[in-house]
Amino acid sequence: MSEDLLYEVKDGTAFLTINREARRNAISQEMITAFTDYLDKADRDEDVRVVCITGAGEKAFCSGADLAVTLAGEEEERLAGPRNYAGLLKRMAGLEKPLVARVNGPCLAGGIGLMLSCDIILARNDTFFRTPEVNVGIFPMMVGALLYRNVGRKKAIDMVLTGRKIQAPEAESMGLITRAVEPEHLNDEVEKTLKLLASKSPIGMRIGKKAFHAMSDMHFEEAVDYLCEALGRAISTEDAMEGMTAFIEKRKPNFKGK
Repeated sequence: MSEDLLYEVKDGTAFLTINREARRNAISQEMITAFTDYLDKADRDEDVRVVCITGAGEKAFCSGADLAVTLAGEEEERLAGPRNYAGLLKRMAGLEKPLVARVNGPCLAGGIGLMLSCDIILARNDTFFRTPEVNVGIFPMMVGALLYRNVGRKKAIDMVLTGRKIQAPEAESMGLITRAVEPEHLNDEVEKTLKLLASKSPIGMRIGKKAFHAMSDMHFEEAVDYLCEALGRAISTEDAMEGMTAFIEKRKPNFKGK
């Protein structure tokens, strides 16, 4: 595996750490390959209930793609990197286990895509977010697919056209992140969230995540019918029976992911 990305499993959580602090945790092609492989590994591991993504150090969560690599080669070669990145975004979106982003510093360009691919985003309240591609004559294309699904259109187009910095409090208010927290409380907030997610039913969350993603572009009537069928699948699981029984018996459920 690439040294650009570290992988560790602890207490039901798979931690993926972007390990390029000297390069402000810029995205490398080796890292993209490792990311995909590690996500597959976490998906297969029954002991992993949740995945947490962060960056090494405090200089940045992720500063986007390495432009030196982007500019190299002919057109087809230059597109190889963006296509690999697009594949990673799709793989993250398809992960059936919860994804949590621990944003420990500025998040820019392609890093925004990695961040928005996560279900829950916890960030320092003294950091910022930015899509600066417009300043070098390009545009945050694939990132736009995620921006438009998480942020209002006017806010999204303002962000990509101006390339301005979005401070964490504004990012929270516009729906770009889940919560902005004091730097000294970030680790505690992340740990609390990971433990909470790890305590839930793995199969219940898997069915729910898949259903919510699938229905997001459906018409209302179709979405309601689809979610009704998904609820039927969730109710039929052993975890659902255990959860409802535990509720009646006033005890904590023992979920087994079945």
